[in-house]
Amino acid sequence: MPDPKRPKLEPRLPRGFADRGPADIRAVDAMMQKIKAVYERYGFEPVETPFIEYTEALGKFLPDQDRPNEGVFSFQDEDEAWLSLRYDLTAPLARYVAANYDALPKPYRSYRAGWVFRNEKPGPGRFRQFMQFDADTVGASSPAADAEICMMAADVMEELFGRGNYVIKVNSRKVLDGVMEAIGLGGEENAGRRLTVLRAIDKLDRLGVRGVSQLLGEGRKDESGDFAKGAGLNAAASEQILKFLTIRSGEGNLYADIRAIFGDSSALNAIASDEYAELGNFCEIAGYKSDRILIDPSVVRGLEYYTGPVFEAQLTFSVPNEKGEPVVFGSVGGGGRYDGLVGRFRGEDVPATGFSVGVSRLASALKAIGKLGDEGAHGPVVVTVMDKSRLADYQKIVADLRNAGVAAEMYLGSSGMKAQLKYADRRNSPAAIIAGSQEFDAGKLQVKDLVAGKAGAAGIADNAAWREARPGQFEVAKDELVAKVKELLAKQRAG
Repeated sequence: MPDPKRPKLEPRLPRGFADRGPADIRAVDAMMQKIKAVYERYGFEPVETPFIEYTEALGKFLPDQDRPNEGVFSFQDEDEAWLSLRYDLTAPLARYVAANYDALPKPYRSYRAGWVFRNEKPGPGRFRQFMQFDADTVGASSPAADAEICMMAADVMEELFGRGNYVIKVNSRKVLDGVMEAIGLGGEENAGRRLTVLRAIDKLDRLGVRGVSQLLGEGRKDESGDFAKGAGLNAAASEQILKFLTIRSGEGNLYADIRAIFGDSSALNAIASDEYAELGNFCEIAGYKSDRILIDPSVVRGLEYYTGPVFEAQLTFSVPNEKGEPVVFGSVGGGGRYDGLVGRFRGEDVPATGFSVGVSRLASALKAIGKLGDEGAHGPVVVTVMDKSRLADYQKIVADLRNAGVAAEMYLGSSGMKAQLKYADRRNSPAAIIAGSQEFDAGKLQVKDLVAGKAGAAGIADNAAWREARPGQFEVAKDELVAKVKELLAKQRAG
């Protein structure tokens, strides 16, 4: 009994963090093994960096106040240097490559999986700690490297979701910059308005054409009544942007459409041809048509450091929202070219391109369509204890099972047989071994098939009949136990 005078601590989690149970861990591990297999098929190799970096290494998240905690979790060490929990896996990779530049093969191809941390306001589905799984090529400036990343992302989605359930959308920051020039927003003096336009484009999926049109113009009032100031474009420039956002590869002549919108004399035509054509041709020749990899000018990612092609993996199937309405699941990852990030440590640009998937969001998507993996994986075989004077005999049974490659445990509690079987059920055990002194003396043990037992018990309403039938339970000779248990488990796995 708890002592009423003893103070109790409330077992609460900080906001924005979550515990993970065995089913979730097993399912995500199985999913990540599939992603890893694709990454390694492309020749990428693993690398691991620490959870903590010097804050100055985080690039765009450099402190501009005395305490650098805007977006990151930071603290000072004994030397008063600022340290931060990593915000993503890309900045640590840039630091790692710069530190080991001469020893690494170039181009350097690596993948990393790990937890990242955001010091941001948490909300539904928005956590302060989550896992990413990245793959990057550093040291290759060729569009072939970007195309390869897109193809690899498509293969990851193909492995997890199958054809027709995803698309890798591709755009280029250089093309977007060319669009800004074409509508008169070039130059440093228009930097703020360009950023407003790009942020408006990025909201197309969420706000639709009308919402984006408002943000390109005078501004938009949201459902709460808050007003967001727009970019102040005139009607003609707004119409050009909105038409540009409807262009897709595989639908007519993409370059002719761009010329029709912005004119034959625009330098944008040459930029688009360089950026879209090469990458698109690489993918198409390799067999990745527009149903898998699609040029989509509405894709805007990483305004702070992407310098060329940008990619976004989107799932195209619908799932019910909190109101029960069908909505497209949407983005589960993305990336792009970031030629300036490694160069911060070397004083020269180093070409780099990569892709990152959000592990938790991928798992949510798989769960929504019933393909999360082995979340129903069995626990260990449980050896129950009926006679505590024979603990060594029970332990010998467990050891024999383990030595044969069977996960097993001896019940270590103090409860009776009914509670022990309930424990095995909670452990999702496939089978329980039952033996008392009589069974040991006779050399015959009872094996309870808990999977068949559940199925059999479901059809027996009377308790006495259940005890008489003992569904799923059978007797085996002690020296045949291991072989019979392995045979049972194989049968269960086969369905």
